[in-house]
Parts: sequence; structure tokens; C-alpha cells
Amino acid sequence: MLVGVVAAGLAVPSTRATAVAADTTLRFTRDGSVVRTVDLPALERACPPQTVAIDDPYYATQKRFRAVELRCALVLGFGALPADDDDFLLRASDGYVKPATGARLTEAGGWLAFSDASLDGAGAPAWQPIDRRQLDPGPYYLVWQKPTQSDEHGYPWPYQLVEIERASLASQFPHVVPTTAAADSPAERGFDIFRTECIACHAINGEGGRIGPDLNVPQSIVEYRPAAQVKAYIRNPQSFRYTTMPAHPHLTDADLDALVAYFETMKTLKHDPGAGQ
Repeated sequence: MLVGVVAAGLAVPSTRATAVAADTTLRFTRDGSVVRTVDLPALERACPPQTVAIDDPYYATQKRFRAVELRCALVLGFGALPADDDDFLLRASDGYVKPATGARLTEAGGWLAFSDASLDGAGAPAWQPIDRRQLDPGPYYLVWQKPTQSDEHGYPWPYQLVEIERASLASQFPHVVPTTAAADSPAERGFDIFRTECIACHAINGEGGRIGPDLNVPQSIVEYRPAAQVKAYIRNPQSFRYTTMPAHPHLTDADLDALVAYFETMKTLKHDPGAGQ
């Protein structure tokens, strides 16, 4: 699905309409337990739908979506607006998992889109395909309206969204944490970068996203690739092979060094759930 994995500058997909996924269920969960399940009619009854104009970083153009306010959807799902320090995991139908904070999700400007307003007309919700795989973004696509919120690295833009879970990253994915690293170490800083930039698509020790390969088991990426190659690939994967993994030109040399330090630490903290299978 690759919301954080769609390379900027890809050709804009064709304008053919695709019907929204038949199942419009959205789950709101807390630490693995379902709090509430709603579908699109329930969302529309509780949160008046609007047409919003969005400068979309993945379509690389301004789009008009039919959407409900994210803050209203969160209140519907959890019974109250989350606190700033609450942690969330945004789950897509294909295994993409994007972490976010309550402070970020409750900002004004967040919308839960359920249709491309230029395509649905009077009929069923429809979408313009997204990313190189020409996927249907439905049932829900989290979008941001303010110009300051259009950075896909600083804000979560998951599509094919099916679940919003209130849970900390450490509680859900305990084996991605560099427990032997000091609080102010490069490895700890690399962990902060990994959970912001990478975990939506990649796993460590079998925990995290399912889009890309696991980066620690059975072998860590730094056990079979030189550090310089790892950093060059993260910065510009297209220079190695054609892939849907995005370039990361915004990461500094120090950021890439920290990521490698995190991988080096995690190779000593292996937990392989697939071993022996």
C-alpha cells in the first residue's frame, strides 16, 4: 500500500474510476481489543460529510475528496477526543502500520476521506487509483488539508485504512526497541527515525509493517550489506533497482548513521518468530 512508500514524482495514475471496497468497516481498538466498529453510513450519520480540497503529496496534485472530520471520527470511535500523549497505530488492509500521536491526530485539518469527489457523482463512492500498483485507496484515506500538513514524512497519510488502534508502539512491538542502547545514543536516535520513517512498511524481529522485508531476521541488513550501501539505498533506492520504496533525501548523513547504529544494535537482539517453521 505504501503510503510512506510511494516515491515522490511517480507518474500520476490514470483517471479511471474504481468502486470503493465493498466493506467500509472501520475498527477502533485499544491494545488489541475492539472498542467500536462502524461503517460508512454510521460515520456519515455521526460526522457530516464535506467536500474538501487537498494538496495531495501522493497524487502530486490538488484533489477533492468526500470526507468526514478525523476529530469527529475519533470521538465516535473512542467515545472522547484522545489526549495529546496517547499513541496510535493506523493499520491498512495490506499490513501497512503507521504510528501517530494523539497530538497529531487531533490537529485541525485531518480528514477521513471515503471517496474522490470528482468521480463518485450520485453513485457509489469511487477512487482514482493510487501508487505504482494502481490500488484502490478505499475504504478510507487519511488526508490533511492545511499547507503545513502536506509533508508525508511529518504527517500520516495512510490509505486502505481499516483500523485505528490506541496502543503504544513499544507495547505492540516490544522486540523493535533497542533495549541495550543508552537514551542519548545514536542507536536510540536511529530507533526514533526507524519508527517514524520505516516501521510502517518494514518489520524488525517480525514486528512492524508487512510491505517490505524484515530488516533483522533471519539476518540483519547490516550483516549482508555494507553500511555505506545500506545508507545509499535508503537515500535513493531507485539508483539500485526500480521499486516502490521512496527516496529519503530529507534524511541527513547523521540520520543515516543513526539508522545504521540502530540496525547494528538490533542484530544483537534477535527474536525470530519464524525460526524453526
